[in-house]
Amino acid sequence: MTGGGDGGGGCSCLAIAVDRFQKKLQEAFEEFINKDTRTAAYLASYVDDLLKNKVKTMPEEEFDSHLERAIVIFRFLQDKDIFESFYKSHLSKRLLAGRSGSDDAERSMISKLKTECGYQFTSKLEGMFTDMRISKDTMDEYRATQLFSSSPIELEVSVLTAGYWPMQANPSCNLPPPILQCCAAFEEFYFARHSGRKLTWQAALGTADVRANFPTGRRELNVSTYQMCILMLFNDADTLSLAEIRQATQIQEAELRRHLLSLCTPKHRILNKASKGKGIADDDTFSFNAEYTSKLRRVRVPLISSKESEVSEQSNAVPAPVEEDRRHLVEACVVRIMKARKQLTHNELVAEATRQLSHRFVPPPQFIRKRIESLIEREYLERDATDRRLYRYLA
Repeated sequence: MTGGGDGGGGCSCLAIAVDRFQKKLQEAFEEFINKDTRTAAYLASYVDDLLKNKVKTMPEEEFDSHLERAIVIFRFLQDKDIFESFYKSHLSKRLLAGRSGSDDAERSMISKLKTECGYQFTSKLEGMFTDMRISKDTMDEYRATQLFSSSPIELEVSVLTAGYWPMQANPSCNLPPPILQCCAAFEEFYFARHSGRKLTWQAALGTADVRANFPTGRRELNVSTYQMCILMLFNDADTLSLAEIRQATQIQEAELRRHLLSLCTPKHRILNKASKGKGIADDDTFSFNAEYTSKLRRVRVPLISSKESEVSEQSNAVPAPVEEDRRHLVEACVVRIMKARKQLTHNELVAEATRQLSHRFVPPPQFIRKRIESLIEREYLERDATDRRLYRYLA
């Protein structure tokens, strides 16, 4: 009898020990994975590769297993807003370039994220899909009009809601006159159906199919809108300088150099560059490469990666747009808490704000302190006259 009792006690102690071990293991993994903000960026890149490439080659069960594993790691992330920022950027490129492997897989991933973090986390991601669906319906209507049929160029437009998409403040380039005519025709159609709206053309997000005649035969080049603007200049000139291309296109300097280099790579040398080496000299000139050849009739000319995107993904710092969003989120959270509680001590306010924001990120106490100081300066809050650690809400 005594022996049996000891055996049961031993099993109980073993179970407790296993539970403690698993708890400590999880705590250690969570601490390790959150030592570097790059984890969130790399996880978003991994999911992007799954949804763009692997979904086409993997069996469905295996693919779902990979998504589930990604969600397990996501669950441990404290910087979920950094993951969201990079995921949104990758998703926008997949949708606009038509490179998503499966709509069902995309929606499955968003559903998993919603289960983990709630509707607010995925509302903008779902809004991007809504924009693409509405854009498809809009284009179907536009194709049935005389404005579309009378145009020599087939224009495909995606109308995006500014608040959903990760748009950068890139100045627009000078589009070629035939493209401007197509844009004007679409605007006439769109504004006739939607009064009071504003359209801003985002050339940096677009692509184009350009028919190019080489001595070796005709090729259809799939290029970015910026590359299309550059290439169309060579309809009227065999050789152009960097300064002339810059003046004609008004493309931002860094982007102009990146797009020109992409047209001069050894594999896709559509243009010849006068200077040697990988860079572009300030006095460089470019000429149409009449000797270009390819086994493919339709050639996709990829863009070389920008140094900014490489640095942002490999940097341990919080990306600037995420940092800006965090400031607004912390301030809104503090105001919401103080409006409900009317007055709180500094420690109580910091603890409650941290608790409410922890589903997106864990703000350092000093970061919350700075936002509180900013709110006091703007007269949303005030310090108690006798206790400097006590805050009051100003209606």
